[in-house]
Amino acid sequence: MLYSTYQLQRRLVRPVRATSGLTARALHALPSPAASLPAVRHLRAACDIVTRARPTHYRPEWGIDAVQVGDQMVEVTPQPVMTTPFASLLHFAKPTVEGQPRVLLVGPMSGHFTTLLRPTIRTMLSGHDVHVLDWHNARDIPVEHGPFGLDEYIEHVMQALRHLGPDTHVVAVCQPAVPVLAAVALLAAADDAAQPESLTLIAGPVDTRVNPGRVNALAEKRPLSFFERWVVDTVPARYAGAGRRVYPGVVQLAAFMSMNPKRHLSAHYGLFRDLAAGNTAKAATTRAFYDEYGAVMDVPAEFYLETLRRIFMEHHLPTGQFTWRGQHVDPSAITRTALLTVEGANDDMCTPGQTYAAHGLCTGIPADRKQHHLQEGVGHYGVFSGSRWEAEIYPVIRAFIAAHRRESSPLAS
Repeated sequence: MLYSTYQLQRRLVRPVRATSGLTARALHALPSPAASLPAVRHLRAACDIVTRARPTHYRPEWGIDAVQVGDQMVEVTPQPVMTTPFASLLHFAKPTVEGQPRVLLVGPMSGHFTTLLRPTIRTMLSGHDVHVLDWHNARDIPVEHGPFGLDEYIEHVMQALRHLGPDTHVVAVCQPAVPVLAAVALLAAADDAAQPESLTLIAGPVDTRVNPGRVNALAEKRPLSFFERWVVDTVPARYAGAGRRVYPGVVQLAAFMSMNPKRHLSAHYGLFRDLAAGNTAKAATTRAFYDEYGAVMDVPAEFYLETLRRIFMEHHLPTGQFTWRGQHVDPSAITRTALLTVEGANDDMCTPGQTYAAHGLCTGIPADRKQHHLQEGVGHYGVFSGSRWEAEIYPVIRAFIAAHRRESSPLAS
């Protein structure tokens, strides 16, 4: 039903978008001074916005070809080093750079592609050897590859850490805080050599009972059956994942937009003014954000519903109920891995205190190997992108990783 409604809506607005595109191109082609008339500039700006105001369903390009390392620009090449039907482990290789700490960056599976973390990756590449779990669009994964829930997500994290080997530092951004913490706890309980040297959790819902916000209130307001009935759908026959049950990315996008409608309307009005005034650089920044924000992927229904129930509704990890394939997950088993938590003081999606709760669960980690950073002046996206991320948060993470590199590591020599 959701897919059918969305496809009908796209068909209905397609003529409007096509007409807007033709009008915009015609107005861009006008010679001066007609092109500079206020009415022309305003109509052109409006048509430009309408033409591009739609979700897309394919992962954007990474666009990270080179980064500054020290005093020189070095080439970057994303290379898959491990692939499953549900994800690729990408290495952002810098062939001319050696000796940087190895980092596994794990992003959310929440309706957006991992390219949403492009600013995080670009910044970290300046001082780290970065690997990223790049989640695939469930719409394109055939049903014969089976279900994908929290157990499979945790297994992917453990597989990635085992592939990368010792002396790896893992950074989890937002939603994966719980499954990544669980993966590290399971490795610790097994005394696995793949235990990471440090674990950084950024704005993740470790314990949503702490300082609950609007997202938590929504999760507790309705029974799980409501979400299963109204926001889960079946992939239509025209896609490779036909028959797979998914949480459509367009639904998540609509939910995100509805949380802060005034902010998004204000941003688009600002985009309109910048386009009309010819402030191309500022307009390009806003447009790039919304092009990325509008690139959506479907999430396997099992993962969405299990995350909702076990993390947001029943709080399995902080209440000691969390299991992985029947095995109890105990964060207190972690003793070798250092822990850093990062929160945004203005975060209304994962409110302050929810990530810090990991410290109370990881009782096996010595106090001198734990650290918490509360960043003033940023919301949810500001903790992993933007000026505060680059100037104030990343230096904390960089210093923490540097402080907890294994002395015997060949990379540290």
